[in-house]
Parts: sequence; structure tokens; C-alpha cells
Amino acid sequence: MRPPPLAVLAAALVSASAPAAVRAQGLDPQKKLAHDVFKELIEINTTDSVGSTTRAAEAMAARLKAAGFAESDVQVLGPNERKGNLVARLRGTGARRPLLLLAHLDVVEARKEDWSVDPFTFLEKDGYYYGRGTTDDKAMAAIWIANLIRFRQEGLKPDRDVIVALTADEEGGDFNGVQWLVANHRELIDADYALNEGGGGSIKDGKYVNNRVQASEKVYQDFTLEAKNPGGHSSLPVKDNAIYHVAAGLARLAEFDFPVKLNEVTRGFFERMAPTQPGPVGEAMKAVLKSPRPPGAVETLARLPYLNAMMRTTCVATMLQGGHAPNALPQTAKANVNCRMLPGEAPEEVRKTLVGVLADEAITVTPVAPAKPSSPSPLKPEVMGPIERITQQMWPGVPVVPVMGTGATDGLYLRRAGIPTYGVDGIFEDVDDTRAHGKDERIGVKQFYDGQEFLYRLVKALAGAS
Repeated sequence: MRPPPLAVLAAALVSASAPAAVRAQGLDPQKKLAHDVFKELIEINTTDSVGSTTRAAEAMAARLKAAGFAESDVQVLGPNERKGNLVARLRGTGARRPLLLLAHLDVVEARKEDWSVDPFTFLEKDGYYYGRGTTDDKAMAAIWIANLIRFRQEGLKPDRDVIVALTADEEGGDFNGVQWLVANHRELIDADYALNEGGGGSIKDGKYVNNRVQASEKVYQDFTLEAKNPGGHSSLPVKDNAIYHVAAGLARLAEFDFPVKLNEVTRGFFERMAPTQPGPVGEAMKAVLKSPRPPGAVETLARLPYLNAMMRTTCVATMLQGGHAPNALPQTAKANVNCRMLPGEAPEEVRKTLVGVLADEAITVTPVAPAKPSSPSPLKPEVMGPIERITQQMWPGVPVVPVMGTGATDGLYLRRAGIPTYGVDGIFEDVDDTRAHGKDERIGVKQFYDGQEFLYRLVKALAGAS
């Protein structure tokens, strides 16, 4: 093929080496807005240690007011000066109850010396945007703000109010924004249902595999296992040893599996995933849905940690300590066991199960803090239908898969308050290179703007906008 003209070649070289701010000039107005909002959010430190979600919330409030939103419809409020939350409202006709769009502003800690780039400088490189929070969860926050402004610019009149809430302390800290808003300003965020993080699309070996909708999540619960003993001199050992008690109990726990229990969400997950998985795993996914289950199906899936966690409650030892001196028999031995319980399982019943598995009266099992169970959100056709339709429009052949979060999100506080919550964003990520919470967190440039378009179409459909 002929070499390109010198002018074209020069332009290509400039584009390849240009900073993100220059390359962004080539974006259409809506993408440019999302880019600028995203950059602003990434470059505001919102860690719990030294950052401020209030600064980020106020920056977003300023953008909304500049776009014409009324002062009364844009509020920054919180329990103290560093933990502000933004609540903004696009007014609709009120024919239906509001739709809530949720994202969190806070990010996990990031030290510059641990990264290849500055975690609080927005950087475009090799087709990715880098920075702490790019995937968790400032991409979604930026998209909500940019799209809300776009809705207003286009003069859309939804048949329900659209509320955006950007909140504090999802990752940690003492002032969880959603919990605080539910307790103190429920009227500002009360909604028919909410969209949140927790879903997302999967890329495997360069192929788009599925678009996930998180409709439930496991319940977090830590238990302290403790054995006590009078102790004594280590030159006179006895079999009744606190460390031995705890160690033997943990060995029994290591061999134990909670029973498999599927619900609407996890059954939907296995039903939709099975056709996409070749070989024994796909066959096992089909088999685990049957009653009775064919031999070997559960065992095949249990070899894969994620699939095992989707099927059952899990409890695992995560911390261990014991003894008070190298030349003394231990007076105390402790272990932390972290459980991720299926929705609907009573925490006290899980505790009793642990007591039975440990099989040692010398070991006490005590909850570290009360559990916060939340009920699964129903897979409503009015929600799932538009998600499936828009997914097929944008990525033909990619299945929509309901999932149960094996971790936790702010959605639990909304579900506990009676607001069904669905984790979905249309942002696809390589499942073999997930960097949220880790070094050099990043998001694909194309995937970010695809997510913006997906959520724009989805909110319009769910809000009845015209």
C-alpha cells in the first residue's frame, strides 16, 4: 500500500504523543464533557486518610449549577466538612416515583511510590485512562454528571425525577454516605429503584463475554474464634494448649463446605452463563440447576473460587494470633473468620454452624460487629428488558447475566431501606487484568465512552424521557 502523505503521517505522530488534554479536543461535546468531569474527579484526592469527598461533591455541584440546575435541586450535605455527599435532581412530570443513580466519590488509598504513574493525575496512555478511582467508582460518577447535564441540555422531560447521589465512605471510613442519607435525608434519595456499581461487562481474551447486572450481594460478617488457658512455663508443656485448640478447629473448618443454595439471581446467573462456557464447566452449570443434581456438578464448579462463592455461604480464616511470650504456654489464641453469607441466611445460624464445625467447647465464636443483611432485588422486566435491549443494540450477541455480588457495595443500604438496587454500567473490563484497589488502576478509553452511551440510553428508557 502507498505510504501516507507526510501531513497525515505527521498528524498521526503528534496524536500518538500528545497529552490527554490535547487528544480530548477531538471528542464530540458530550464525550468531551465526560472527559473533563472524569479528569476533575480523578485529580481530587478523596481518600479517607487525607482526602475530601466534599471537594469533589462541590466541584460537581458547581458544574450542575452552571448548566442551569436550580440551587434547590443541587445539594452538598454530610456529617462533617470532609465527608460531603452530592444529591442532585432532574425534575420530571412526577407520573412515576423517581429513579436514583448512585456512585461513590471516595477511593482506596494510593501511594505515589507504589505506582508507575501519579495516582491522582489523570493520564491517557496506550488506550487507557489511568488514576485512582478510574474503575472504582469515579467513571460512573463522571458519567452520571455528564449525562444529567446532557439530559437538561436536550430538554428531556422524563415521567419521573432522576436523582444523582455521589457519596462518601463506600470504601471505608466512619461516615458512609448512603447510610447517612437514608437515616437523615431519606426524602432526598427516596426512589422506585436505583442503579449503582457492582455489575459491568467482562472481556476475556479480547472478546466481550457478558454484561452483568448485580441484583443481590452477600452479607459480610466477621467472627472471632478464641480459646483461653491458664498457661504456664513452656518447659512443662501440656496437651491443653490454646493454640492447639484454635489450630485444630481451623483445620476442621478448612475441610467444611456450606450447602449449595440457589436463589432467583444465582439461578439466572448459571442459566445464562452455561451456554457461554464450553466443556465440563458449562455442563456443570446446567447440571447444578437440576433436582436432584447429577454427581460431580457441584464439585466441578467448586474448583473455581468465584463459582463456588456464587453457590454457597463461605467462611475463611483471615487472621491468627496467639501466645504472649516465646517461653510461655499460650494463655490466649484467636482467629478471625470472615464469612460471606447468602442473602436470607441468618447470621446466628451461620455462627451456630461454625460452632458445630469447630467441635470444641474450648473455642468461643463471637460476631465482631452486627451483620447488615439485604434482600435481593427482583429481576423486574421493566429493568431487565431495557438492559437486554440496549446491550444487544450496542454489543450484538453479548448476553446479560444477573449476578450476586460476592463482596459488598452501598447498594445494601438502599436494599435494606426498601429501594431495589441494580449494579449495571456497560463498562467492559478484562477479567484477567482487574486493577481496582491496586497498582496503576485504569479503564479503557473506548470502554469508558461506551459505558457513557449505554447509561445514557438506559436512563432515558427507564425514566420515560422524551
